[in-house]
Formats: sequence, C-alpha cells, structure tokens
Amino acid sequence: MNITVGIADMKVSDDPGVTLVTHSLGSCIGLAVYDPVAKVGGMLHYMLPESELDTKKAKTRPLMFADTGIPVLFKACYNLGAAKGRMIVKVAGGAQVMDASGIFNIGKRNYAALRKIFWRNKVIIDGEDIGGMVNRTMRLSIATGELSLKVSGQGNRIL
Repeated sequence: MNITVGIADMKVSDDPGVTLVTHSLGSCIGLAVYDPVAKVGGMLHYMLPESELDTKKAKTRPLMFADTGIPVLFKACYNLGAAKGRMIVKVAGGAQVMDASGIFNIGKRNYAALRKIFWRNKVIIDGEDIGGMVNRTMRLSIATGELSLKVSGQGNRIL
C-alpha cells in the first residue's frame, strides 16, 4: 500500500506492506530514513530551511521547515523502535526548478540547513540526489528499505 507524504508532511511506518511516496520534490527536500533491524522507516518533505522565517507558521506546521521537521521525523522513528546508529539516511531534491537565475537559492539553502543539522548531530548521509533543475519522486519500501527515485527526464533508479 502506498502512503503519500505531502508537502510539509511526514509519515513513519513499521508495516512491511507500506511504501512511503513523496512527489514533486523541486526546491523542497525529501528525507528518507530507515532502520534495517527494526524495519522502521520514515519520510519528510520539507519546504524551507529555517523556522525563523515564519515562527508563527513553524508552531502550527513544524514539518514545513528543516530545523523543526527533521527532529520530529527522527523522534517518530525512535518511537517505533529505530536506533540512530542503525539509520540509513537518503536525501533528494534541492533543485532550482522555479528559480533558474538562482536569486533565492531555496534548494541550496534547504540542503545546507539539512547538512548543518546532520553535522551537529553526527548523522551521515548514505545516498543523495541533490540540485539541478529537475523534479523528483521518492519511494521508500518499509519491507526492504529500498529507496527508488524517479527524476524528470531521467527515469527511475535506486538510490
């Protein structure tokens, strides 16, 4: 069963029949985490790097921002039995889809925020497909931990 992770959304599961899917990753970042021992996985689709950009919105929609959404994703996985040291971490998105001139650099800023959070917390990225000017769709199989990526104009592949 496919469960869709929308924009500014997150889902976690320990059900081997579930595949988490997020569509249309442009400048947004899709973050997928998986613990192969506990068979727990989660996915976050965040839009902006820092909750300081809109503190009021961050209180009601913390999954919209990297700095508030990433900790929520990891904690939700821990609550289902995942352990930080076993987590496989994969990331996609951060493109310049609607900002070809690079004026706002939202994609780059989203990725930089994630790297900063991971560096502080000693989290290693196991696979990534970042940047460019393409949309991406991510699929995480809870049964296997396999993360497939569909990139506009490039087809499907395993990350």
